[in-house]
Amino acid sequence: MKKTILILLIPIAVIIFSTCGLLITKNTTIKQIKQENSKYEYYIGKTILGTDVTSIINKAIDQNEQNKIPKDGKGYYIENDENSLKIEIEMITIKKTYPMEEFYKNGMTNFVENFNLIQFKCTSIEYHKKTGRIKKIIFRQIDDL
Repeated sequence: MKKTILILLIPIAVIIFSTCGLLITKNTTIKQIKQENSKYEYYIGKTILGTDVTSIINKAIDQNEQNKIPKDGKGYYIENDENSLKIEIEMITIKKTYPMEEFYKNGMTNFVENFNLIQFKCTSIEYHKKTGRIKKIIFRQIDDL
């Protein structure tokens, strides 16, 4: 009788502990994603200077490199539906939108020299459907040079 109860309790205990472990892992992942997203969500609707945009681009490039996001032939990061991050800058002076890689390739010091005191506004944030991580942020120039 005791053996039968023991044989039944062991698989039940394994199932309970496995389920708890999965829930803890999932909650930890969700917290991590929220924490990562909050670094960028802070800027939504806010007016910032070009120097801040530079910092955000550098942060996004670092994040893509840490996540080993591949690049295409032009050196642009390829979206992977999980953890890739793109930033686009809408310039009103020349009515064109640039991906962050354009500024990064030309040197962020050039961007800082030309746009450090120009104001930008974070107009949009998009999320990966699969993971909930931010996939794209759009900054729009709000004043002229």
